[in-house]
Amino acid sequence: MVPRILSTGRYIPERCVSNDELSARLDTSDEWIFSHTGIKTRYLAADNETTSSLALRAAQAALERAGKAPGEVDLILVATGSPDYPGFPSCASIVQEQLGCSQAAAMDVVAACSGFVYAVETARSFLVSGAARLVLVIGSEVFSRILDWSDRATCILFGDGAGAVLLGTDEGLPPNGDFRRSLLMSDGSGAETLTSRQAHSPYLFMNGRRVYNFAIKIVPELVGKILSENGLALDDLRWIVPHQANARIIESTAKGLGIPLNRFYMNIARYANTSGASIPIALDEMNEKGLLKRGDWVLLVGFGAGLTAGVNLFRW
Repeated sequence: MVPRILSTGRYIPERCVSNDELSARLDTSDEWIFSHTGIKTRYLAADNETTSSLALRAAQAALERAGKAPGEVDLILVATGSPDYPGFPSCASIVQEQLGCSQAAAMDVVAACSGFVYAVETARSFLVSGAARLVLVIGSEVFSRILDWSDRATCILFGDGAGAVLLGTDEGLPPNGDFRRSLLMSDGSGAETLTSRQAHSPYLFMNGRRVYNFAIKIVPELVGKILSENGLALDDLRWIVPHQANARIIESTAKGLGIPLNRFYMNIARYANTSGASIPIALDEMNEKGLLKRGDWVLLVGFGAGLTAGVNLFRW
């Protein structure tokens, strides 16, 4: 069985918050935020919206586009660092019930901004082993609930949203397949670098400089390694779809790899950092715009809290 992405979907909350709106209550400006992060706007969940409700909408879009019924799904994976409940039940279980996937197992994948990449590899493994035939992989975040909106260093960076992909198998592909084994890593010595909550505070904490240094070092290493292991070169890649953490990180990564920035898909200016949701949101935008062509080599790149990082390599 050869895994393939069958469809994509996304859901973005209605409320758009501009840099100018934040500047009205923080000591900052549109120019400062954009020049340091590449962000212009972000979207925030409504009071009656949750991580699971955003995930549900994105999953519904992916199923509809694939022409698949909820009852056909074998497994639901939700990558999130901002679940409805701090512990259990999982967001995936809530989505499973609300979506009507009566035959599906469900679990959350907690690897923060690398969560979607981790979840995609988990889905690939289930499909290759034959343990599942149809897997929904969702990244969903409501970081607005764990931000200190008086902290200029963090609240300007994040937004809410959800993206989903439906993975299935394609028996028409060659035995080695076009969805290659991912590379995943973790450096737990950096666990305190980026945390969602601490004993003394309910808010997100981040050492931005350390995250930046980690990302610009580990991403080129992982990209080079996975391409080498698969006999590919950078020129073979049509798109690199990175976690949308900060435009400066992506720019530095492109420089480190020695490739043009336009080979990276970027939408951080519109959505800000949506953590585990950023990559699937980007994939759905690309799919909707017709940027992904059958046969294109695509590389997904995640990095963030843990500290964790990973890459998924596949042909569209």
